[in-house]
Amino acid sequence: MSHATILVSVGNTRTRVALAHAETLEPSRVADNNDPDRLAEQVLALLEQAGAPGTDAPHPDTDAPRIVIASVNPRHTAEIERAIAARIPGAEVLRFGRDIPIPVRTSLSDESTVGQDRLLCALGAFWRSKQACIVVDAGTAITVDFVDGEGVFHGGAIAPGLAMMARALHEHTAQLPLVDVPAQWARLCAQPESLRREIEDGTSGPAPFGKDTAQAIALGVVSSARGLTRHLIDRYAEFYGAYPRVVATGGDAPLLFEHDDLVEAIVPDLTLIGMHSALGILAELEDRELDA
Repeated sequence: MSHATILVSVGNTRTRVALAHAETLEPSRVADNNDPDRLAEQVLALLEQAGAPGTDAPHPDTDAPRIVIASVNPRHTAEIERAIAARIPGAEVLRFGRDIPIPVRTSLSDESTVGQDRLLCALGAFWRSKQACIVVDAGTAITVDFVDGEGVFHGGAIAPGLAMMARALHEHTAQLPLVDVPAQWARLCAQPESLRREIEDGTSGPAPFGKDTAQAIALGVVSSARGLTRHLIDRYAEFYGAYPRVVATGGDAPLLFEHDDLVEAIVPDLTLIGMHSALGILAELEDRELDA
């Protein structure tokens, strides 16, 4: 990656964009998938920040603006790509899986079924830490994956995310309400019993009892996600023979794991870090082939 590149990570619900240089990755910007024009404007703003040709401040080290996309949402990705092409004519738009491979070894039986976000998060976590990792992505879905000390992706588990669990309870029962889990979790943490426990013994998080149906749903949904994660971390550690580094990402990661003793780091831009790592690895491989 010889010059500034815009990285675009399209999730199921939101998209993150960031400016990447050869050695560094700038903080990301986030927009809803349903607003592709706004995303295109964010990409343009980052290109202007980088001084790419086609903007008001040309940079001598760049050619055509370069935009690299990773996606788990094909429909929204096509809309975002069209919006970028309309707003930034002449941009070079590349996509992982279509134009660029993801340089990750796996032990999977069918690599075509695994989401790009899972592979890229695993790659980002491994290349940042250079050790075996468990990666928990708590977004629309919750994934818990394992990459070993050689960087081999072994797969993992997929479960509904917090909002999906709450929506399923509402849609498949006669009387349970649709609950905003983060809002109800905040209510739980503000209960007098929760505040007293925090003051007296430093225990973080809410008391174990929801005092109404909405609180009970939030407590059940969050406990399900945390229990799932802890169970899988134990299983992966048993397989590996030790506890690997545990890294979390995704919009619900702070709510679930901010005070978790097993999760060592919460990294919001982990997919983008994986994209940046992948481009760096591919550039190194290309340089070696040219030198051979």
